Amino acid sequence: MNKESKFAAIKKGLLELAVLRLISRRKVYAADILVELASTEFATQEGTLYPLLSRLCLESTAGYEWVESAGGPPRKYYSLTAKGKLQLGSMLDYWKKLGATIDGLGE
Repeated sequence: MNKESKFAAIKKGLLELAVLRLISRRKVYAADILVELASTEFATQEGTLYPLLSRLCLESTAGYEWVESAGGPPRKYYSLTAKGKLQLGSMLDYWKKLGATIDGLGE
């Protein structure tokens, strides 16, 4: 088993956290999310990102607004809702707890 396949499930599980973190900073266009993720361990494709964004919107974790584009059709910009901010905080707290647990194992 190569390194990529060994960590694929972990990366997939953390992609939501990474996306929530990105859209918590500012309203962001999906293509910009892909660009920001491209140089990280969370590089992904449209076929993965768009269903995730749709689910976040259905769960009221994220919202979007249409913004006119100078170079084409309007663009959908995503941002966190109040529920999304709470979820992001919970996920970050849990991430820290997991890290501390892993660090403490075997001591």
